[in-house]
Amino acid sequence: MDTDAQLSERDRSPEPGQGEEQGSRSSRFSGPDREVGTVRSAARAVTDRLRGGGPLRRAGLLLTTCLVFLLLLSSYVVQPFLIPSGSMRGTLEVGDRVLVNKLAYRFGGEPRRGDVVVFDGMGSFVQSAPQENPVAALIRKGASSVGLMRPAQTDYVKRVVGVGGDRVTCCDERGRLMVNGRPVEEGYLFPGDAASRVPFDIVVPEGKLWVMGDHRSDSRDSRDHLGEPGGGTVPVDRVIGRADWIGWPFGRMTSLSRPDTFARVPEPGAGRPGSPHG
Repeated sequence: MDTDAQLSERDRSPEPGQGEEQGSRSSRFSGPDREVGTVRSAARAVTDRLRGGGPLRRAGLLLTTCLVFLLLLSSYVVQPFLIPSGSMRGTLEVGDRVLVNKLAYRFGGEPRRGDVVVFDGMGSFVQSAPQENPVAALIRKGASSVGLMRPAQTDYVKRVVGVGGDRVTCCDERGRLMVNGRPVEEGYLFPGDAASRVPFDIVVPEGKLWVMGDHRSDSRDSRDHLGEPGGGTVPVDRVIGRADWIGWPFGRMTSLSRPDTFARVPEPGAGRPGSPHG
């Protein structure tokens, strides 16, 4: 029996290595394999992000979805409206954001006396559209739809004083407006204001509205457009919606309910002696 040959055969098998080389061949290569796998995983993750599959893409999609939702909401349901002037002081202050209910008159309802409405004044208060840079107009439209910028120059907020068929007169011996022969006590007027310093007598055409600001001495309203096409009245179909709430600033948050000022006004046709004049 050749023991030396056997020993030499055994010696051909590799001995376990020492130090850093200790272990089997598979164990010696498992570390680099893991590193290669980690690098590949990192590369794949970077590729996914570059392809838009990471958190930035999700954040972008969420932001876009929110903006689209807000634009749809403001276009069809409720739109914030920045009050740009003091014509409604006593009720609304400059900088207030009112929430305009666009569904208020969508399903057969019509504006009623006492409602605060937002309307497009083209053809009544404004006879020709103001010139505006198209890009600036687009930015303003988007920002104003969420209450960040003032609305279009043709948009107004006023209070409905007379509806189709009403006769609105100024003023009785106590300086009060008369609607269909009945004087109205306008408790919402800005302190110290008269109902109007300009006398008028108008019968509101059907399908139109007579509107006035609550700060009468600082309001360009129906009175100022008597001699223009439309006679100062606003078509009902130009009404954007009813201002139902003050949503900002927080300290002024409140609902805007219809006052009972006009509750005793008779139906159109009563109290119409003589012919109207303006």
